[in-house]
Amino acid sequence: MPNILIVDDNKQIVSILSEYAQKEGYTVFIANDGEQALQIFEKNSFSVILLDVMMPKKDGFEVCREIRRSSNVPVIMVTARGEDFERIMGLDIGADDYIVKPFSPGEVMARVRAILRRIERTKENEEKQKKLVFDNLTIWLDNFIAKIDENILPLTKKEIEMLWVMASNKGMVFTREHLLNTVWGYDYFGDNRTVDSHIKRLRAKIDKYQHPHWNVTTIWGVGYKFEVIADEA
Repeated sequence: MPNILIVDDNKQIVSILSEYAQKEGYTVFIANDGEQALQIFEKNSFSVILLDVMMPKKDGFEVCREIRRSSNVPVIMVTARGEDFERIMGLDIGADDYIVKPFSPGEVMARVRAILRRIERTKENEEKQKKLVFDNLTIWLDNFIAKIDENILPLTKKEIEMLWVMASNKGMVFTREHLLNTVWGYDYFGDNRTVDSHIKRLRAKIDKYQHPHWNVTTIWGVGYKFEVIADEA
């Protein structure tokens, strides 16, 4: 049976989510604060983690950062506040999805299923070539590493996936909806502002290094593309 870690200091929420997760066939692990969550995470493997933001000892952002140092396990962050800056922060540090309380337990499990379906689709394609080279850019999708020349880019998993998709289709214009469907999956429940936030951070990271023959450009009113830049005569 797959394992799920539910991290929340609200015992009523934990009880409800645990009941739904068990009905879905999960073995449920529970943590009521950030430190306990990391202790349990280090001793077990999980298919997905439901992670509250506001918790004692360590908040969800700290816990997510620690998890991302060693694992790409899907993380769905849960919060009682829905400010844009919190959603952006959670996504920026590596969360796969974001849910605002109050929520339907059924919706939470639907998001879990959506993320796991996306991962399964990725596994089905693991036999395919997972290295892309163009000019001074190299991407290894299987271990989520990207380089410009010899410089490793500090990209999140989603940023690497977006760069891979666009660089694999040079010159093709991707709408926000297309990128959401391709990178997050057709079952993603968020909005297309997520794409804009990720593109902005991706550009800031790649622009620290010279890449005169290519760029990630905006096609105003449409979306984004990986543009090949020809040498001037």
